[in-house]
Amino acid sequence: MPIARPAASVTLEGFELRVLHLPLVAPFTTSFGTETVREVIVVRALTADGDGWGEIVTQADPLYSSEYTQGAWDVALRFLAPALLDRGRLAPEEVAGVLEPFKGHRMAKAGLELAVLDAALRAEGRSFAEYAGAVRDRVPSGVSVGIQGDPAALVETVRGYLDEGYVRIKIKIKPGRDVGDTAAVRDAFGAIPLQVDANSAFTMADADTLAELDRFDLLLIEQPLQEDDLVDHATLARRLRTPICLDESIVSDKAAADALALGSASVINIKAGRVGGYLEAVRIHDRCVEAGVPVWCGGMLETGIGRAANAALAALPGFTLPGDVSASSRFYTRDIVTEPAVLEDGHVRVPIGHGLGVDIDPVALEDFTVARETLTR
Repeated sequence: MPIARPAASVTLEGFELRVLHLPLVAPFTTSFGTETVREVIVVRALTADGDGWGEIVTQADPLYSSEYTQGAWDVALRFLAPALLDRGRLAPEEVAGVLEPFKGHRMAKAGLELAVLDAALRAEGRSFAEYAGAVRDRVPSGVSVGIQGDPAALVETVRGYLDEGYVRIKIKIKPGRDVGDTAAVRDAFGAIPLQVDANSAFTMADADTLAELDRFDLLLIEQPLQEDDLVDHATLARRLRTPICLDESIVSDKAAADALALGSASVINIKAGRVGGYLEAVRIHDRCVEAGVPVWCGGMLETGIGRAANAALAALPGFTLPGDVSASSRFYTRDIVTEPAVLEDGHVRVPIGHGLGVDIDPVALEDFTVARETLTR
């Protein structure tokens, strides 16, 4: 199901990049660290036909992936944005090809592509949801729960999200905070849709521990082993009854094809930033639909820009599991868009306005900006 109708070309006149620091409503702890402030890069594409917005979802430190804010800032300003500006006029579908000679840096590329795509679709008067092939006007919302101080605190945190209406719970795990935490949530809340996310924290030496998770009837276990362990994931998958979902391992459509061919995963988490952009994300979705493999939309603590794009992506037909498209208030007291995502009966609405369908709050944007740079032709 490729993109039915490409977007129009735009004439690029410049890019504005900003580093933002957005305080989180509560510390977010995973197997690789704790965040209290979300550092993120916002991209503004300046075109002859109007502006477009994108988001580079790197974190301050290279812990989730090899990408990090200052690296993305440097490569975007030094190489990626100039390459696009040199082309002058181009269509969003051409962005990946122009940037292909520069190795890696998928999150930076994704943010630039999204800004160009938003500008092009706004100029046409078309929504990103329509462009991508969304088939729903709202998507079920799951919530990602970081590692808490102890299992009792985890249970109380989960209780709060269930009371808010979230339809699926994902808890972060790591060695020593795995079986006990999962048991506590399952015992407290019974047969709720529940999954766990290891963020690559385990090895095959932990296979016995991971096998113990089978008794909790989980939707899936996400990324138990390291990013490049496709063969070990396939070995582990044969040992577990719980479906294995890959996240960090899926960096492209080719990586998804390899994982499916090896039997490394029976579910795939699609994050547009991790795979180099929303167009590549759609290609992975299409591959998985053809293979009969369910996908869901992961999150990177996005601002309202990326959250709007994720909601549209999650409305494609192959996204059959609730994703991490939560309400903005899950992470932020104040977002940078005028109408942040909200939870309605366990769902988030898909924006239907032109482009990404969200408008920037200029005061909030300015308040959270800690660095800014503009490149022009």
